[in-house]
Amino acid sequence: MFDILMYLFENYVHSEVELLVDEDELTKELTRAGFHQSEIIKALSWLEQLADLQEAGTPYLCNHDQHSFRIYTKDEMEKIDVESRGFLLFLEQIKVLNVETREMVIDRVMQIDEPTLNLDDLKWVILMVLFNAPGHESAYAQMEDLIFEQPDGRLHS
Repeated sequence: MFDILMYLFENYVHSEVELLVDEDELTKELTRAGFHQSEIIKALSWLEQLADLQEAGTPYLCNHDQHSFRIYTKDEMEKIDVESRGFLLFLEQIKVLNVETREMVIDRVMQIDEPTLNLDDLKWVILMVLFNAPGHESAYAQMEDLIFEQPDGRLHS
């Protein structure tokens, strides 16, 4: 499933080609690219849920102040390693993520059917969330700058 999300992001985010909105056509394209039907369905559902989060906001947010901090559940700590949690905190401190976008990232990470996610994969999820979050264009650009400053200039290896 995660490979499909990365495929779509890499092939459509900076492309002049519009993402196919017809689910059947998109499914056919992904099948031709070699992805399995069950994984395609999971990936498209993941994207739909991301869109729903964008529209509804994150319903589980409570009032917070500048001195609040995030406590991770056991399941979240198992899936999001210490390095990745530290990176999320860093992004909050430099204002790339706010409380809402951080929670959206965590929500989307927890819905990926991998037992753990490494830091590079987390960066993809962050980019997908910021790309799809209206009003967060500058945060998306800042995140891209952070990622592409890597010596090899690649987002993901």
